[in-house]
Amino acid sequence: MRLLRPRRAGVDRALHHRLVRQAASLLLAYPDDGHAGRLGVAGQLVDHITGPEQDMLQAAVRALDEPDLLVLAQRYVETFDLRRRSTMYLTYWTAGDTRNRGAEMHAFASAYRAAGVEPPAHESPDHLPVVLEFAATVDPAAGQELLTRYRVALDVLHTSLHETGSPYAQVVAAVCATLPPVTARDEERARRLAQAGPPRESIGLQPFTLTVPPRPAPSSPSDGSSRRGAPRS
Repeated sequence: MRLLRPRRAGVDRALHHRLVRQAASLLLAYPDDGHAGRLGVAGQLVDHITGPEQDMLQAAVRALDEPDLLVLAQRYVETFDLRRRSTMYLTYWTAGDTRNRGAEMHAFASAYRAAGVEPPAHESPDHLPVVLEFAATVDPAAGQELLTRYRVALDVLHTSLHETGSPYAQVVAAVCATLPPVTARDEERARRLAQAGPPRESIGLQPFTLTVPPRPAPSSPSDGSSRRGAPRS
C-alpha cells in the first residue's frame, strides 16, 4: 500500500495544477460579454481546488464579480495594456522589442503544434491566458515546461500587480504556486528584470508576433502598448 501513495499523490497534484491553471486562464481573460460565464466556471473549478491556491483564486473571483463590464474592461486595459511592467506577453519579458522575440514566439507555436493543436488565430501564443489553457487542457507536461521557462517573468509580473493592488496578482500567485520553487538565481534575475525592464533594441527587425490581439489597442496610451502585443517602452 505504501507504494501506491506517492502515485496517488502525484496524480492528485497534477490534476490540482490543471484546475488552478484553467481557472487562472479564465480569470485573466479580457472581460467581454462572456465574462460572467467564465467567472461562473472559474468559481466551480475553484471549489475543487485546495490549499492556498483556493484562497487566492476565490479572492480573485470575488473581486472580479463586477456587473459593470465597462468598469472591468477599463481596469483590465489600465492594468495590462497601459503598463509595460505588467504585460502578460511572456516573451516580452525576456526578449523585449528585439529580433530575438520572433524565435521565442515560434517556440510557443511549435510546442502547440507538437501537441496536435494550432496556435490561436486571434491571440499571441505567448499570452499568459493562452499558455495556461494549453497547460490545463492540451499538454500539461509541455505547458509546465513553458511556464517554468518563464518563471522569472511570472514573478516580476506578480510583483508589479501586487504593488498596484490588482486582484489579478492573486491569480498569478496561484499559478506560480504550481511551479517549482524559485532559486536564489531566479530571485536575482527577477530583481534585475524588475529594475531594468525587458531588453531593448533600436535597430534591426520590428517586434514580431504571430497574431493580432483580439481587442483594440488604446488610441493614446500614457505608458502604452503596441497593437501587436508588445507594450511600448
